[in-house]
Amino acid sequence: MLTRRRFLTLSASVLAVPRVGEAQPSRVYRVGVVFQGGSYADVIAGLREGLKERGFEDGKQVVFLVRDARGDLKAVEASARALEAEKVDVVYAIATSVAVAAKRATTRVPIVFYAGTDPISVGLVQSFRKPGGRLTGVHGQITDLTPKRLQLLKEMIPRVRRIVTFYDPGNPAAQEGAKFARAAAQQLKVEVIARPVVSVDALREALGAVRPGEMDAYFHMPDAMVTSQTDYLVEVTNAKRLPAMFNYKDAVLKGALASYGESYFTLGRLSAKHVQQVLLGADPAGLPVEQSDRPQFVLNLKTAKMLGLTIPPSVLTRADQILE
Repeated sequence: MLTRRRFLTLSASVLAVPRVGEAQPSRVYRVGVVFQGGSYADVIAGLREGLKERGFEDGKQVVFLVRDARGDLKAVEASARALEAEKVDVVYAIATSVAVAAKRATTRVPIVFYAGTDPISVGLVQSFRKPGGRLTGVHGQITDLTPKRLQLLKEMIPRVRRIVTFYDPGNPAAQEGAKFARAAAQQLKVEVIARPVVSVDALREALGAVRPGEMDAYFHMPDAMVTSQTDYLVEVTNAKRLPAMFNYKDAVLKGALASYGESYFTLGRLSAKHVQQVLLGADPAGLPVEQSDRPQFVLNLKTAKMLGLTIPPSVLTRADQILE
């Protein structure tokens, strides 16, 4: 699928500190941040670090107005409208569904996003090279990696047959992820039971209703509302002895079995380039969307032992990081 899209490769300059003569901040800028909470806090930490490297230190050259919607897209829209009314210089929207909501709720403020799904397909931009509106940002391949993530789960646990996942059917990123998962499941001869949930309460109820032995594993869908509940997901899946495959490392650090995907911190750090340029007057319409392609496979062997699993050596050798 990746070969059919026109992605821009990130150059080393994305990570570079400001060069001598590069435009520096002339006043204190205000950056509004909207996100759904949970592990996405790592993206904000990366953004702060990236801006500091570029001469925009928190509390000096830039201040952050962070709005945590706690898994509620309606709260995202309200926060984005309020930030625009407060005349922030830019809104940074974390996750595809959040960026879509922020765009829908505002009319003037520039928006820089991190999106885990193709931003063209969900209407955020017209093209990667020329976004054409007031949005631009970084695209990480969270959704595109769904088939590979499911394959790794099957290789880790060859006996797995029934896999449960949860997603908001109104979330375009989750819709695409579910489509990819169903197609991959047919190839792998497993069944993915995708249960729709439209709120945090519905998610908690649905996960709590999973009976012991009913499912062989949990598979995390690219859905910002679901991701906002990382701590709860890890706690409950482990309690139910459900091996869990996530798409971000933070879940493994908290005790999940495995993850395969982009580093949230790195994606936030990469976004600093776009935020800096917009703060200094660049028009998002002409700032190309950049593509990150640095997935990491992380395993937690302590959790594997707790679940009574033996990870095949062929899988262990492919891990980028192993927690013991």
